[in-house]
Amino acid sequence: FVSTRQSEERYGKPCGHYVTLECGRIWEFDDERTECVSEVLAGELVRMCRAMCGRAPDRDFGILVAGLGNGDITADAIGPETVRRIEVTRHLRSYLPDAYRTLGVCAVSALAPGVLGQTGIETVELVRGAAGNAAPDLIIAIDALAARSVSRLATTVQLSDNGINPGSGIGNTRRAISRETVGVPVLALGVPTVVSSATLVYDALREAGVGHVSRELRQVLEQGRDFFVSPKESDVIVKKVAALLARAIGMACTVSAE
Repeated sequence: FVSTRQSEERYGKPCGHYVTLECGRIWEFDDERTECVSEVLAGELVRMCRAMCGRAPDRDFGILVAGLGNGDITADAIGPETVRRIEVTRHLRSYLPDAYRTLGVCAVSALAPGVLGQTGIETVELVRGAAGNAAPDLIIAIDALAARSVSRLATTVQLSDNGINPGSGIGNTRRAISRETVGVPVLALGVPTVVSSATLVYDALREAGVGHVSRELRQVLEQGRDFFVSPKESDVIVKKVAALLARAIGMACTVSAE
């Protein structure tokens, strides 16, 4: 999906490229399915990297993985949990150059900046500071998302080349993390883990064949948008999603051996 100026007003998405990988219930994947989806996702990451940076990752290429969200809240912990599983290599390029060359990967660094309520610092400021020191060519910002349909909960992986507004899905928008704010291209990567109470009702009405929602009912539902729920399998979902994303990023960061 490509958002233009015209579609920006209709869909509420800033101009840019959006990709949705529909892969089914991630928490039910076996090892074979995880590997297969990881390969597809890695290919899309490399393709978007080429489009955003003009080249694919190589040994001179740097990627900063930013795991956004609150690691103490299960449904919001996809970013931090993914970072825990990322194999960082940037330090090896300086301290163990021979080992770095034999690994066949680009320079990967990772950061889990937490949230404003934990640090007192805007997430974008921490990411910008890390980017200023690590000097990556690309930032991959990972975050949990709010689904617009129950069927999308933990069944899709969404990518965008125009950055991310942490917390925007639940109406708690923080300052954007984008090329304009951090000085580096930002590839947003997310998986829906929560849904609003209004969405639950809308989905139930559609399944019941109710095509028209009165203005009064719509107003009542919209007032309840501060109430979000997650599946009962949230703890399993987060672990499986984090493993999938970390695996895909690792594949995308792999380069041919010399």
